[in-house]
Amino acid sequence: MTSRRTFLMKVIPAAGALAVLGNQAMAAPATATEADPQAKALGYVTDAKKVDKAKYPKYAAGQTCSNCQFYQGKPTDASAPCPMLGGKLVAGKGWCNVWAKKA
Repeated sequence: MTSRRTFLMKVIPAAGALAVLGNQAMAAPATATEADPQAKALGYVTDAKKVDKAKYPKYAAGQTCSNCQFYQGKPTDASAPCPMLGGKLVAGKGWCNVWAKKA
C-alpha cells in the first residue's frame, strides 16, 4: 500500500518534468536564415527586393513569402512557418524559388 506521502513524492517531480517538457514543445519554431542549407537550395532571401533576378528568372516583383500558398501565417504577419523550409519561420517580405501564388 502506498502512503499519501510516497505518492506525492513520486507525482510532484513527474508533474514538474511534464511542465518543463510541455513548455519546450510549445517553443516557437526556429527562424530560417539565408545560410541554412535548405534555404540556400531554395534560393531563400529575407528581402524579396534582393532576389538575384538573373539566377531566379521565375521571380516577379510583388512576390513575397506572405502572399505564397505555403506561408502559414496571415499576410500581415512579419514572419510565419513555412513547410518548404522545415517549418522554420520565414520573413513575410522574403522569397524563395518555390513561391506559388496563394489561392
